[in-house]
Parts: sequence; C-alpha cells; structure tokens
Amino acid sequence: MGLGGTGGVPNKDGQTMMNIPNLLTLLRIGLIPVFMVIFYLPVPWARPVCALVFGAAALTDLLDGYLARRLNQTSPLGAFLDPVADKLMVAIALVLLVQTDPRALLALPAAVIIGREITVSALREWMAEIGSRAKVAVSMAGKLKTTAQMIAIFLLILQGPMLGLPIDPIGIALLYIAALLTLWSMVLYLRAAWPSLMGKGENQVSDS
Repeated sequence: MGLGGTGGVPNKDGQTMMNIPNLLTLLRIGLIPVFMVIFYLPVPWARPVCALVFGAAALTDLLDGYLARRLNQTSPLGAFLDPVADKLMVAIALVLLVQTDPRALLALPAAVIIGREITVSALREWMAEIGSRAKVAVSMAGKLKTTAQMIAIFLLILQGPMLGLPIDPIGIALLYIAALLTLWSMVLYLRAAWPSLMGKGENQVSDS
C-alpha cells in the first residue's frame, strides 16, 4: 500500500494519500458494515450475496497489494491500513458465523485465528513502544494461511452445496488448516521476536 496519484493530502515526498491502492483498502473497510447488514437480512439470497461481498473484499486485498508494488506506492499509511482492513473483515466474518452456528467444531478454529491476531498485534505494539525496529515481511506460511482462511470463510458463508460438492465440511477442513498455519506463523513471529523480548537487541520478523 502507498501514497501517490492525484489530489488529496501530500506527504513529504510530494505524493498524495488517496491513490488507487489506498482507496481499495478503504473500500474493503467500507464493505464491512454492508457485509454485516446483508448477513442478517431475512431473505434467501442474503448468504450468497454476503459471500460475494466477502469475495470482493478478498479481491481488493490482492489488487491493492499488487498495485502498490507495481506502482511503487508503498508507505506507512498503507502498511497500517491494509492489515487492519484484512483482520477486521476476517474477525467479524468469523464472529457472525459462530454466532449463527455455535458448534465447537467451528468455534475452536475461529477462536485460534482471532486469538492469534490479538497476540501478534499486542506483540507488535509492545515492540513499537520499546523502539524495536522490527522488519515485517510476508512469509510463505502467512500467504498460505491467508489463502486457506479466505476460501474457508467464503465457503462457510455460502453454506449450500456448490457444483454438487458439500460446502460445509470443505469449509470447516480449510478453516482448521488455516488455524494450524496461523499458529505456525505466530510461532515463527515469536521466535524471530524473542531476542527483542529478552532485551537482546533488534531482530527481523516475518509475518502477514
């Protein structure tokens, strides 16, 4: 994510904050209340439309990252907004799914995924407070986790069978895979950050 384009508030390099990548991220945040309203509508098409909204949000996540790199428009603002938008949409979708289907089978991986995000966010905040210059980059575990997570949530929102395949068990299986990858990426993050936690200096951290 980054700054650039035309119009808006310029940064110190003369670029502006409202470019296409940042607008796509803001659109993803704006889709969250739309998603919530549609989810609770007492109409038969609510779930399919919700799945499309979630899919559109996931697509903007791919597009804004690609465009930011392609156009060389990376910035602290984009680096902050992008993960916030992702985690908000995923956490809210999981909470709504568990609220409508409170099975332990679904609640367990949802709790693992949300709990991991809280843990890592708290760790980042603490490291920032002590002035640790951690370099955060996307890891392969993080990419796989995000892919499994997005597909799983999309299928669980959709519910009904698709192309003759049972959606629910596939979605649950993918959600458990995402939960395991989530734990693995958290372990990698904590292991890389451990020297900073132990007061042994700076380190580089990989995550998504």
